[in-house]
Formats: sequence, structure tokens, C-alpha cells
Amino acid sequence: MPALPASSTPPPDGSPLYLQLARQLESDIRAGTYRVDQALPSERVLSESLGVSRITARKAIDVLVDQGLVLRRHGSGNFIAPRLEQPLSKLASFSEELRQRGYLPSSNWITREVAIASVAEREALGLARGARVARLERLRLADGVPMAYERSTVLLSACPRPQDLDGSLYLHLARSGLAPVRAVQHIRAVNAEATMALPLGIAIGAALLWVSRTAYLPDGVAVEHTQSYCRSDYYDFVAELKT
Repeated sequence: MPALPASSTPPPDGSPLYLQLARQLESDIRAGTYRVDQALPSERVLSESLGVSRITARKAIDVLVDQGLVLRRHGSGNFIAPRLEQPLSKLASFSEELRQRGYLPSSNWITREVAIASVAEREALGLARGARVARLERLRLADGVPMAYERSTVLLSACPRPQDLDGSLYLHLARSGLAPVRAVQHIRAVNAEATMALPLGIAIGAALLWVSRTAYLPDGVAVEHTQSYCRSDYYDFVAELKT
């Protein structure tokens, strides 16, 4: 169990002590004092290091758990959760976003196949009846932690051998000269279905952020349609608004 950093001593500001401690620990987490999946100091260590009660330490940790910054693993302790802030104004792959933030991206593949496009897939990509597409389904991970369940449909001309795809889809498209230049994205809250709850490590019916994205080539042709089911405790979508 790591020792508590000196910077985590909370300054007095008139608010309840547990909130002061929670805010300082939050600041340390966001500043990178702790690594993803590193154990947070225990209630006992926090209590003894700061001279506060264990109840105060426990309540501070509860705040961090509620914020999604800390994962409580019964019997093991409290661990730093991965957190991804994804700007809504930038078109970038999952892998690129994670690497820029110091995470190691990976995927657990569920499906990589060529299939006849469904009605919904034909509508998303503007295809004719009977058209074949590359269909991809996978669990997206950051530093080994499940972050999102993703279903993608890609033009077969852009991904003729989906079984060979490994790693970033957008990197593959770029290497094929078919990198998208813009996308239309929709976001809403949904409840986790049984098929995705277990691999994501959450309860059936838990809240997820559903992100539907259709990406387009320079000539306006839709090349990829992806539906991502993102863990709401790990994802923040950020939009900058200007007058």
C-alpha cells in the first residue's frame, strides 16, 4: 500500500473535513500522483497520516467512488479508475485518444466477419439491399480495464478482411487511404443489456452512454458506423462552446 503524498494534506476551508480530504485526493488523482489501477491509501493510512478519524477517511473515499475516480474492490481495497475525457469537436479513434492520455489501449474481439448488411446498417451507410459489410464487435480496454462495448459496421471495400484487423480501425482506414474526415455523432443514456454488462463488469441495467457515430470520406460517402456503449463512470464527453 503506497504512503500518502505530502501534498494530500487538506487545507482548512470551513467545509466538512471529509470533503476537504476528498477534494485534495481528487486533485492528486487528476494531477497523476496515482497511476490507473494503483491502490489508494487505505482508510487506516489516511487516518494515521492526517490525524483524522477513519470515518472521515471512509466518507472521503465514498465521495471519490461516487465521482467514478476510485473503484472499490471488496476484499482488495480501493483503486484508481481510468477516466477518459473525450472532446466532442474532434474526430479521433479510441486508441489515439487513450494514447494521448497515457493509457494503453487494447481490444477483446467478439466478432470480425463479413456479413449481409442489416436494414439499420444499410440506412447508416447508404447501401443497397444485399450489400455486404465488415462487421466488428469488441470490448475496448484502457490499461486492461473495460471501458466500452463497441459495434462497428464498415464498408467492405475499406475493410475486406476484417479477421485480419488488429488494433485501431481508424489507423487501418488511414493506411488504406480511406480515413474519414468528418462524422455525425449522437449521444444518449441507455441501460446495459445482459450481453454487454458481464464483459464490462457492471450490473444488468446499469447506466451507459450510448454513442452512435457515422464517419464520412471527403466525397461524402459514409465509410463507418459505430455504436459504442461507454461506462458512464469512466467517460466524460466535453464540448467547448463559444459565442
